[in-house]
Amino acid sequence: MPKDAAVEEFAGLVRALKARDGRSYEALGRRLSVSASTLHRYCSGATVPEEFAVVDRLALLCGADEEERRALEAAWTEADRARRRAASPAPPAMPAVSVAPESNLEPSAPEPGAGIAPGTFAADPSAPDPSAPDPTAPDPSAPGPGIAPGTSAADPSAPEAPRARPRRGAPAPLLVAAAVALVVIALAATLLGHPTRTARGPAPASTAPGRTAVPLPFTWSIGSQLWEGGCGHTYLVDRDPRAVAPPPVAADSGAWAGTHGAVHGGEALVRITVQGQSPSEAVVLHALHVRVVDRAAALPWNAYRMDNGCGGAVTPRHFAVDLDRPRPLARPVDGLDASGAEVRKIPAVSFPYKVTSSEPEQLLVSARTAGCDCRWYLELEWSAGGRTGTVRITDGGKPFRTSGTRGRQAYVHDAAEGRWIRDSDLGLRS
Repeated sequence: MPKDAAVEEFAGLVRALKARDGRSYEALGRRLSVSASTLHRYCSGATVPEEFAVVDRLALLCGADEEERRALEAAWTEADRARRRAASPAPPAMPAVSVAPESNLEPSAPEPGAGIAPGTFAADPSAPDPSAPDPTAPDPSAPGPGIAPGTSAADPSAPEAPRARPRRGAPAPLLVAAAVALVVIALAATLLGHPTRTARGPAPASTAPGRTAVPLPFTWSIGSQLWEGGCGHTYLVDRDPRAVAPPPVAADSGAWAGTHGAVHGGEALVRITVQGQSPSEAVVLHALHVRVVDRAAALPWNAYRMDNGCGGAVTPRHFAVDLDRPRPLARPVDGLDASGAEVRKIPAVSFPYKVTSSEPEQLLVSARTAGCDCRWYLELEWSAGGRTGTVRITDGGKPFRTSGTRGRQAYVHDAAEGRWIRDSDLGLRS
């Protein structure tokens, strides 16, 4: 299915859900913890969500049944594949390697007296020459009239010296090299096509040290390449501006960051979506802990801002984490809704918190640092049906990474000139 058709089919289903519900983009966005503009981009097809969880929650809010949710997930899967294909760089073309029919991958022998082209091999003197059956043929050890100076034909009386020549039945070195190169390029294209660091649950069991492993009664997934308001973010990249591609749309940030080896600059936003597996059994979330596994000096790389600043009418509730503290805590922070005539507070998530299969929850974590290159992960404590456990939340099996940007050379992208230009104000805003 073409990219535009897959994305448009998905966007049409999202629009139908929104129209059936009747609520505004702002009202639905508040329930989904996304901005009204982000939800509008989902409906218009300008953006495909990085994960299905936010769309599934929209379907639940709008009263979709199980069959409609399955159709919606199938449409999202096709649209997400189209988005990833568009974001992945195409592998370089390999020159064609031609092999003559019936050559058995061995170069043919030159005719006696003919010139030997550079890079070819003399014929094997131990094999009969079907083109020269005459026993009175000239001695092959004598140079013929067309043999280049300094080149001699093979001596049949001398023992065969090791030569860089394929034997019959063995693959030619050029063909082997080409096959290896094609395998390497295919592996590289696969890795570049899936750089988005999105981990999906459920994990097989609780991972807390010292606890007995038990199956998780809930599923979880993360989004680790999020931008503030869907438009503002800073990355640290160890490249000159001329070697950095223009900013992507937020939905393709994972591919862009993976290609450039980018690290979150100043702040990393991580969204954890938790959903129970049983409609009759609630899962209680008790606490969210931050574990810093490594601290180093902030990276001395250039900072690239994805925009010149943006804002939205809704500030989602979240957990604020100060990675510069000796023992960082996940502090719950209220959200704000300024879409109406009055600013309304969105109460922060307060533990213990209950989730079920029909009432999932999204936990947004904002981890900031000014002066360290920090690697960290999260631990979520839970209980259900008399069981307890702790699940470790990582970035695809590796710690999350955030580095400070203070004092770093910063750049913003000038769309009119099509290049990155210096932004001297970043140090003041960090």
